[in-house]
Amino acid sequence: MNHDLRIVAAFKRELSDWRLWVARAVVIAVAIAAGLTVVAFTWMTEHALGLFRVARTAWWWLPLIVTPIITGAIVWVVRRHVPGAAGSGIPQVMAALDPRVDSSSRGLFVSLRLTLAKMALTSAGLLGGLSLGREGPSVQVAAGVMLAARRWLPQRSAVTEQGLLVAGGAAGIAAAFNTPLGGVMFAIEELSRSPEQRNSGLIIAAIVLAGLVAVSLFGNGTYFGVIQVPALDVSLLGPGVLVALAGGIAGGLFSRLLITSLTGRSPDVASRWRARRPVLFAMACGLAVAVIGVATGGATFGSGYTYTRNLLEGAESTPVLHVALKFLATWLTAWSGVPGGIFAPALTIGASLGHDVATLTGSAHAPALIALGMAAFLAAATQAPLTAFIIVMEMVDGHAMVLSLMACALVASGLSRLISRPLYATLARAQLERLPERAATPSAGPVPEPGKGAPTGLH
Repeated sequence: MNHDLRIVAAFKRELSDWRLWVARAVVIAVAIAAGLTVVAFTWMTEHALGLFRVARTAWWWLPLIVTPIITGAIVWVVRRHVPGAAGSGIPQVMAALDPRVDSSSRGLFVSLRLTLAKMALTSAGLLGGLSLGREGPSVQVAAGVMLAARRWLPQRSAVTEQGLLVAGGAAGIAAAFNTPLGGVMFAIEELSRSPEQRNSGLIIAAIVLAGLVAVSLFGNGTYFGVIQVPALDVSLLGPGVLVALAGGIAGGLFSRLLITSLTGRSPDVASRWRARRPVLFAMACGLAVAVIGVATGGATFGSGYTYTRNLLEGAESTPVLHVALKFLATWLTAWSGVPGGIFAPALTIGASLGHDVATLTGSAHAPALIALGMAAFLAAATQAPLTAFIIVMEMVDGHAMVLSLMACALVASGLSRLISRPLYATLARAQLERLPERAATPSAGPVPEPGKGAPTGLH
């Protein structure tokens, strides 16, 4: 009887707290809005890249003119008007979650204004054929939408701004990749910094709901289709280990190169030129990306989504040196300072690497090695192995490969840690240099670890 009374009392407390229900309604409504925003962003980027492909097919030389001009124009707009929109957007969300950042300063990193700018400028980058993805930017896009919910939450609500940022960032991944579980793992592995952020059922519900919005509009198909994997046997072990090692080394070098380039502390001539003449430097990077793309017959242009899907389906073969050239094009795109992510290009690099290993070893498990290469390179580049293997598993419907994907991602990430510092955490520390002086005083908390970036926000 006493137990029943306690249950009834708990129900009464739950139903009588109107603030709790208002907060839940607001978070759920804004999570749906965040999912719809990412869907709109996806449509924008796909159509922009589609227009570029049509134009390039008609005039092969057009990228040599258009790509540098668009790259320079984007960087000019970013530096003059929206410095917080540069780069992938994940470091900005991580910086906004730092305890030293108060409500008045979060707009430097995440806001509705930056959401709109990110959507427009990332789409413009793909219109120019730059080697970038929309998945990282989707984190900042959705986080900006979710953070806007704070104005409608009742006072003394249990939902914090940090919780909204975690939900928004992870919802962006879930909706962009159509991988709700990957979004939840991204929140745990990359964004969450406290048990409250990790354990909130409402926050997890918002992440999943945003992913389901994308599913309902795009259909319940996987991002790269369904991988056809024959029965795995011991013959996969040798090539699989080779993929993990190669992916770990390549991803670690990629991460280290990005950190060195984007944080602006390198003493080389190119970095000094970037600091003095950022728009001209960006145009030079755009021209280099265009030359690489034309030389490879267009294989390195854009996010690489179509190329990777065709590779998994056996309808594509990798051009000579595709891994190195896509690596170079993606680095140059990021170095130029345009808004754009590395998730999709990293998956393409990893897929090509896995395909090359399958070709060199004569393995019958080419689709499996391609998937392992995707997980290995992404895990090494981001040093988020659990997120990487879950995203790849969900994208290719590769549940039969869960153990091999996990092992490959963990090995590659561990190897990468010997080569490079964590990419997003390091760039997030550089973002904190953009805080006003008062935010870095001892009274506001410990002084941030010195970042490596110039206070332009181009990270």
